[in-house]
Amino acid sequence: AAQLVKLEEGIRSTKGLCRYLREHPELSWLLGFEIRQSGFIPWRAEFQTCLPLNRHFNRTLREMPNTALQTLLDSSVHLLQAELAEIAPDFGNVVSLDTKLILAWVKENNPKAYVKERYNPDKQPKGDLDCRLGVKRRVNISPDLLTAKSTPKENPVAGSTVFSKNEYYWGYASGVVVTKVPGWGEFTLAEMTQPFNRADISYFFPLMADVKRRLGFRPQFGTFDCAFDAFYVYEYFHSDQHDGFAAVPLAKKGGCKERFFDPDGLPLCKAGLAMPCKFTFTDRTRAIIKHERGKYVCPLLFPEANGKSCPVAHKRWKKGGCTADMPTSIGSRIRYQLDRDCQTYKDIYNQRTATERINSQAKALGIERPLLRNQQAIANQNTLIYVLNNLRALRRIRQRKGK
Repeated sequence: AAQLVKLEEGIRSTKGLCRYLREHPELSWLLGFEIRQSGFIPWRAEFQTCLPLNRHFNRTLREMPNTALQTLLDSSVHLLQAELAEIAPDFGNVVSLDTKLILAWVKENNPKAYVKERYNPDKQPKGDLDCRLGVKRRVNISPDLLTAKSTPKENPVAGSTVFSKNEYYWGYASGVVVTKVPGWGEFTLAEMTQPFNRADISYFFPLMADVKRRLGFRPQFGTFDCAFDAFYVYEYFHSDQHDGFAAVPLAKKGGCKERFFDPDGLPLCKAGLAMPCKFTFTDRTRAIIKHERGKYVCPLLFPEANGKSCPVAHKRWKKGGCTADMPTSIGSRIRYQLDRDCQTYKDIYNQRTATERINSQAKALGIERPLLRNQQAIANQNTLIYVLNNLRALRRIRQRKGK
């Protein structure tokens, strides 16, 4: 509770927290700390708050299990769900997920400090042994454009001369799942903190498990950026009982920009023929989960060659015909078949910005640059930040209702 007061009042250090609690003995008493009268004259009585040392607050934040604070987030979600039951009976039916960079408190993140091999992942900063090096932004840029005053309108630069300029930081990332109630605001359903070298997609299953546990049901729709363009994300929101889907832009990776299927779910070759599955195998390396993949081959050559030639004279015809290697999951088909031009998709995808507004509120509470040097302490403070955001939202709702 004292840590929540520290965040609410914008106090940056635990020393300042102790000073604030000494100056407000009534609040200290409400938080559970003992107070005693120090004056001798009754009408001029003074009260002294009995507080532990400031390093005790630091140790508590560093050693407290995060599961204890997750119960506070559980309660805040349940309170919001009950308060908005009449206004939004489908509270949490549409969710969005994104991550927020958290800069480690180390000199390697200070561009004015001299550090040899600043961006070497094997050179762990001494100021924080838990942080990791990661890439925040990737930009493809041409060397000619570095000195150009404006973008050239003629003589375009060849792609082979373009190099990638990356923006590196040491730190952590906070993943957050948010739901939006139009006209009432955005609310945090789940959050998790990991080192910055973890991929965004690694947050999906742990956070969605927390969302389902807190809401009591699986959300029908989800909206994410292209970092979450994976077959298991589409499969998660697919159900025969409802028309749910994941609104995710198609990431053109692997050289395959589009793929078509027949009514039985078999991929079609360039000639429009259904490709039979030659065999299946278990893949443990190309995704964060173990999954089954199928090898689909040319129907003119398998299971037996029928003597016909490829109708489109495919370039691989002489090498055994075209093939396709893809997961057998229905999510791999939904990934290509999802209608991203329909109005329903656009309405769901527009709610993705809810995470940006929640992260903006968290940034105002100091989530981006914590004065902490330990992953457990940073994770605990992040959980408290999102709890405080939910409590503030709950207060606004009750004030609007006149309670």
